[in-house]
Amino acid sequence: MTADSSPTTDDSSNNPPECPAGKIDCPIIAEIVALRQSVTELSELVRTDNLTGLANYRYFNQALGQEMERTQRSGQPTTLIMLDIDFFKKVNDQWGHEVGNQALVHIAKLMLQTVRRLDIACRYGGEEFAIILPNTELSASIPVAERLRSSIAETSLTVGEKQLQLTASLGIASYVLGEESRVEELVQRADHYLYQAKQSGRNQVRYAPLPEIDVVSREEREALFKLFGRSVKENQTEP
Repeated sequence: MTADSSPTTDDSSNNPPECPAGKIDCPIIAEIVALRQSVTELSELVRTDNLTGLANYRYFNQALGQEMERTQRSGQPTTLIMLDIDFFKKVNDQWGHEVGNQALVHIAKLMLQTVRRLDIACRYGGEEFAIILPNTELSASIPVAERLRSSIAETSLTVGEKQLQLTASLGIASYVLGEESRVEELVQRADHYLYQAKQSGRNQVRYAPLPEIDVVSREEREALFKLFGRSVKENQTEP
């Protein structure tokens, strides 16, 4: 699901049907149009969460599997962000389940405002959400998650004359070419870092350590060391 549309469906309903008898005033055209519309609506119901309008759990599993397969074909990584609303049970207990539903819709809207058109925003279940980022490395997904976390923390939900302040914890995991992980395993990894965010105080983003990149060549290091009158062996801390 993209940031401004529902899960994709067959667009054949946009093409007006032609009368099989070649008549201008065909008696079955209206019935065909109505049937196509019903099929489209049913397809969207199967893929869409009724409350938030995001892709539902069923569509999430299908889409994540497809993107992971695409990674093996294209070599481009797929990244998954898992998000959980902090202290959501307290929201339901203190404000009621109707306000809890409003909070879920509120988070969904902020997600759609934050993600890119190619990203797939989903309601995973309960107060947990997921975002699939195709063709996205872990390092590129971190700013997306941080923007969303900040947006949730800074955008209160208006309930009558009161303001409800929400926060969320997020975990990120990436799937790269050559991995043998399944959909469930990628979700477990993202959930692992989500749990870390919860344990570290909530309202945080957690992910695997990024690989260190040595941007200074050996020759450049040697020149710097000689400049200060020291040898490479005396100052070298890495093999």
